[in-house]
Formats: sequence, C-alpha cells, structure tokens
Amino acid sequence: MKPVPAAGQGRAAMAMALFVALLLIGSFEASAQTTRVRDLTINEGEVPVRLVGYGLVVGLDGTGDRVFGGSQGSMTVRSIANLLRNLGIEVPEQFIRTRNVAAVLVTAEASPYLRRGGRFEVSVASLGDASSLRGGQLWQTPLLASVGGPPVAIAQGNLLFPPGDPGRRNGPVETSAVLIDAAVALTDFGGWGGGPPSRLLLRSPDLATAQLIADAINGALGDGAAVVEDPGAVALTLPADDPMGALVQLGELTLTPTLSPRIVIDAQSGVVAVGGDISVGEAVVSHDWLTVTIAPPDAPAPAGGAAPEGAASDAGALLPPGAVRADPGIRVQALAEALHAVGATSDMMGAVFRSLRGVGALQAEVEVR
Repeated sequence: MKPVPAAGQGRAAMAMALFVALLLIGSFEASAQTTRVRDLTINEGEVPVRLVGYGLVVGLDGTGDRVFGGSQGSMTVRSIANLLRNLGIEVPEQFIRTRNVAAVLVTAEASPYLRRGGRFEVSVASLGDASSLRGGQLWQTPLLASVGGPPVAIAQGNLLFPPGDPGRRNGPVETSAVLIDAAVALTDFGGWGGGPPSRLLLRSPDLATAQLIADAINGALGDGAAVVEDPGAVALTLPADDPMGALVQLGELTLTPTLSPRIVIDAQSGVVAVGGDISVGEAVVSHDWLTVTIAPPDAPAPAGGAAPEGAASDAGALLPPGAVRADPGIRVQALAEALHAVGATSDMMGAVFRSLRGVGALQAEVEVR
C-alpha cells in the first residue's frame, strides 16, 4: 500500500494519523424483505397526467426579471400588459418595470383518478433572469395536458422553499420552488375509463419478479388468474362478479422479490445504495491517494504497506493512511463503510466500484447520480 501523497491528503488528512480501514470478511445473511404486489406494480392505464403552464410570480422584492418594456419588451413585460388588459387596465409596455415579477414555467404530475375539484402539487421554475423567487406568489395560471389544448386545472398560491444550506458555496437555489395543493382540477382526469385493468405493469421490469407476482396471484385467486407476458407485464383474469374486490385483494399479497445487483451512489450526499447481496472478488485499485486491495490474508502486503491481520509476518500492523484492505468475498456495504472511513468522496467511490466492475471483481451495475 502507498501512503497518502502530500498533494492528495485532502479528506484523509482530516484524521491524519487516521489509521487505515482493515477489513476482514464477515459472513452475514441479507434479510429478505417482503413487499406488497401493489408496491411493485401499477395497473394498466395508470399513467400519471402531466401538466404544464406559463405564469407569473408576483410580489418579489426586487429580484424579478431584470428587463424593461418598449420595442424590445420581454415576454414578462408583455405578459404583465396582457394580464392588466384582461382586468380592464391599459398600461403601455414601455412604462412597465419587472423587478418584482418573474415569468415561470409551471409543471405538475397528477393522478389519473383525480376528479373535478381535486387538489395537487405543482412546481415552478424561472424562465427569465430573475435572481430569486423567494417571497413570491404565483398568479392564477391555467394548466394544460397538451399544448394548445383546453385548461384542465388552474394553479395559484405562495411559493415554498426548502431550508437553505449555509455550507453551499453559492447559496441556496431560489429560482425554482413548489406549491403544495395549489392546483385545482377543472375536470375529471379520466381514470380507467373502460373498466378494471387486464394487466399489471412492473415498476422495474424483471422476469423473476413477474413470475413471483403471477404465482402469488394464482395462489390467491386460482390457477389461470395471472400469466406472465414478459418481464414488464402480468396479464390478469379477474372474477366477473367482483373484479374490483379481487384487484384490492391481489394488491395486498406479499412476496419476496429478487434484488437486482446494482450499486447507486448519490454524488451530493455520498449515500451508497446496494440492491442484492453483492460481494467483491480479488483486485487492486489505486485512485489518487486511495488504494483498495482485495486479497487473501496470507497474500504479501503491497510495498509501503503492512500485512493484514493473520498474515505470516507483521501481523496486526497498521496500513498507511488512504489504504483499505479486505478479504475476497467482502460485501459491498462493508467496503463502502471502509471507503467512507478513510474520507473517500462519492466520486472516488464511484470510480473504485466502476474499476472493480471493469476488472471482473464486481458483478453489478454501478451508477453515480
């Protein structure tokens, strides 16, 4: 193992004399988790209704769109003029200033079962050069299901922002926000329309999981009630006398789905999520000041490092800072904890896991978001 070079001490230097994470494989059994069928599937036709609209956020404290009216008037200026004109007030565009108004795009995703008068959440994002939407209010905005179509909902209300992060270098982002229950449906959104669904669609297509779902349904409703069409769909034959009751019943059935061998790393928080019981084989990966060695306990220690516990010589000696050593077969969760312990960033962790996959020591997809 090589020690941390001066140029790369960064995070590892936080604990300077930080020892090394010395990991020995510990066998453990991943606990199986049961899941309801309705948490793994959606009903055929249960497609969310996506809406969009163009509106104005008013009441800003001088942080709105920084453009003036006149012959080169912006969309914000023209929108304000049109809005006032519809209210019976005529104001020439050249006299309009927009520092307290911002043009925004309003988007939403609503349930297809929503009925007239139902409420739902919307998001707004600045379209112009406003520096902040904090403290603003969304003016009454029609929402469309398709461009050029009739309004199916209308939104208005005060904008909400998550708490600011004082550690953020450039301050919190305030050019987008959410409005809770600020939109009201003007019509029924449709629902199933043609009666109960004839298929269940898997949220994450997987052939093994689809078969487990079909087996569970057949066990509850009788053979032939469910047939796997493909990894993403299970065809249903519901009882004619009470299809809706049967649908509720099968939705509550539980099973233990197979987990996909996948590693997802959040680039901002450093959170590592692992799907499936994934282990790591023999390999050595060096990245900047970090060296990861997956090797048997009796293998020779790398130059500059110490032999792992149980080795023929120097047993129990510490490895240099920035070095992680483990036995083949170590689980990904344990390796991730060791990388966190020596100060590895999420980008470095992603690079390590991708490299392990590249040399064949890790059989799982790796995704850094």
